[in-house]
Amino acid sequence: MNAADLQAVVDALGSPRVLVIGDLILDRYVLGDVTRISPEAPIPVLTARTQDVRLGGAGNVAANLRAMDAGADVVGILGGEGRGRQLLELLAQIGAESDGCVVDPERPTTEKTRMMSGVQQMLRVDWEESQPISAELCARLAEALTERLGRAQAVVLSDYGKGFLAADLIRDVVARARDAGVPVLVDPKGSDYSRYRGATLITPNRKEAEEALGRGIGSLDELPAAAEELMDVAALDAVVITLGADGMYFRTRDGRSGRVPTVARAVFDVTGAGDTVISQLAVALAAGVELEAAVHLANNAAGIVVARRGTAAITRSELRAALGAHEGARAGKVLAPEELDRAVAEWRSQGLRIAFTNGCYDLLHAGHVDLLRFAASKADVLLVGVNDDESVRRLKGPERPVNPLADRLEVLAALECVAAVVPFPEDTPGRLIEQVTPHVLVKGEDYADKVVVGREWVESHGGQVHLAPLRPGRSTSAILARARERQPGAGPL
Repeated sequence: MNAADLQAVVDALGSPRVLVIGDLILDRYVLGDVTRISPEAPIPVLTARTQDVRLGGAGNVAANLRAMDAGADVVGILGGEGRGRQLLELLAQIGAESDGCVVDPERPTTEKTRMMSGVQQMLRVDWEESQPISAELCARLAEALTERLGRAQAVVLSDYGKGFLAADLIRDVVARARDAGVPVLVDPKGSDYSRYRGATLITPNRKEAEEALGRGIGSLDELPAAAEELMDVAALDAVVITLGADGMYFRTRDGRSGRVPTVARAVFDVTGAGDTVISQLAVALAAGVELEAAVHLANNAAGIVVARRGTAAITRSELRAALGAHEGARAGKVLAPEELDRAVAEWRSQGLRIAFTNGCYDLLHAGHVDLLRFAASKADVLLVGVNDDESVRRLKGPERPVNPLADRLEVLAALECVAAVVPFPEDTPGRLIEQVTPHVLVKGEDYADKVVVGREWVESHGGQVHLAPLRPGRSTSAILARARERQPGAGPL
């Protein structure tokens, strides 16, 4: 499917309501630095700087649904302690309905605490109880589900093996949803998929599928037989298997199948990628989208989330931008001015250092590429500010620019070292630099005896200014002058 078709699908999704039933998890990240080894034992000492708390498990599914403008009803189990209250507060903040959640004072709220030094996970501490819930709780939940199933357009069973999704509860949910004609999507756990019998589809990753099959999937050619066997075991309509670097494979009971190639991105953290996949599938199927298109959307969303730290929710605008990566070289990197704050906030939330440089970039040449590569080497992401056409005319004269702004932005966006480009209308980038407050500001070394606009602002906020070496004889003006010399009598360039 082409990007334009998929973008049209995203635009037409509406606001379906999805019922999420499953294991609620509080994901806590303790962030700091390791600079020494403990004198008490040969273990690293993490000097904690800050912590970040997010929704995990079924809560992360709900967060992804809400980010896609879908309604989310959440049914799960919580402890009566502070962690449970904090989880409910997080659900309320995203606008998910959580009055179907049940408090069991005998069980702790599941929490996973990850100790992080930079991007490296040092240790994970889990607070959990994995025993199946009681028959009494099952009965209470069955009552709570009646109204919610009646208004849902899709149901997600998010199984993290914490004991909430008991066999009786799964059977009851699947039977009632089937009677109502509502699709049931399962993110499975364990090796016995017969417990999900009658669901619409399941979304195991390759390792989980192999565990359920009791054998390895040696090559991609074995996927059709593996999917058929999983559908037979659980009487499913379809199977979607996530394959990491190999993308995603889907197969339906009526023989439709396909593999969607992975979206090429740097993998930062796969935590929560399965939640993103099943939430995207649920939104699409609830809106009446065909499975193949739904898988394409889920694959693109997963490509975004694995480039971030921890669990994350993907918005429609982000998904639409990612789909735009398939159109030419822009790769979703060309930012409108109103999109800049969101992009900068996203980079900072990931702990990424931002480098900034600017220019007209009328005719991109080797000198430009050298400077951009230099700038990119000084931080994690490089943002390039580009003078719009009017400001270029003021700076360079009425014959410039040779190339219009849209072309200049697209050419820069095609460079791998550039994370994003944004236009600005002023003669200098001062306002833009103050808006971004980059960690690193880069100009050419010809500014050694000139005023570097933004230097004081950046340095006063703890940033650095670097002057990049220049390649001799490389400039747009020189290129244009040589062109005129070779075409005597030609008009202005």
